[in-house]
Amino acid sequence: MSEDATDPIVMEALEWFVRMRDDKVTAVERQAFEAWLAADDAHAAAWKHAQALWARFDIMQPEFDRLRRGRSLLSRRNFTLGAIALAGGAGGLYAAGQPGLFAEYTTDIGERRTIGLQDGSSVELGSYSAFSTRFTETERHIEFYRGEGFFDISPDPSRAFLVHAGGGTTRALGTKFDLKFVDDLVTVAVSEHAVQVQTEGLSNLRLEEGWQVSYAGGRLGQPTQASLDTVEAWRSDRIVFQDVPLRRVLAELERYRHGRIILMSSGIGDIPVTAIFETKHTGNALRTIADTLGIRLIDAANYVTLVYRAG
Repeated sequence: MSEDATDPIVMEALEWFVRMRDDKVTAVERQAFEAWLAADDAHAAAWKHAQALWARFDIMQPEFDRLRRGRSLLSRRNFTLGAIALAGGAGGLYAAGQPGLFAEYTTDIGERRTIGLQDGSSVELGSYSAFSTRFTETERHIEFYRGEGFFDISPDPSRAFLVHAGGGTTRALGTKFDLKFVDDLVTVAVSEHAVQVQTEGLSNLRLEEGWQVSYAGGRLGQPTQASLDTVEAWRSDRIVFQDVPLRRVLAELERYRHGRIILMSSGIGDIPVTAIFETKHTGNALRTIADTLGIRLIDAANYVTLVYRAG
């Protein structure tokens, strides 16, 4: 069964699945469900798919129970819909071992703050970001777990400044650079002087002022000239996308809102997006994307937004 081709029916099945698990389901609703199920063979296939997703959710049940206890205002129906989507492997950040769970410095959703380090350096930390420090007499180490930070490094010829993120290390050779670690991709952009970027795969390069590079899975990409206004737009509560795949746009928007954004149709994840959004109004951004690209959204009480192909 092709996910994209049957997506609207799968979404109907998920809705029915949630309603049928509700303690308050009525006899009339059950009759309506039986009629829907019998109306088309595709409905029965979609129903089996929904059941399979729930079986996979059972593995994560203890963690979701903990989350549900912490969200007393969230209805059972809306929580279950979000849980099914997450269990389906479609993405999201709720997991037992979130990166940076015990980080030294963190920011919440929508929070941005500047942190002064013990060596006189500073890090402007973006929304939903986290890092820890480990300074010795010979080296200054930053373990960057997630999110984005703008680093302004205090010179210290006797101690290297190293930022570790996503299987790579950025060594400061100057003063200012931006590092973003989102959805397993690390991007480094240099605003002043230079840095040395090296991955666990032993690829390395010197990145000069005005250039950026990305890496993931131990593989270093090709450096490109950076639009520093675009790179640093988040410091003014804006995010700028220029031909960025939809899946990465959604991952970025997710950092600025409470609740998950789940891409249900993998085939639309590569659609390029060019836009400027305000980080304080991600709901408007999602609606604009939906209207422009002809996709649909299901918003479950601001806890989870499902994104899928229209029609």
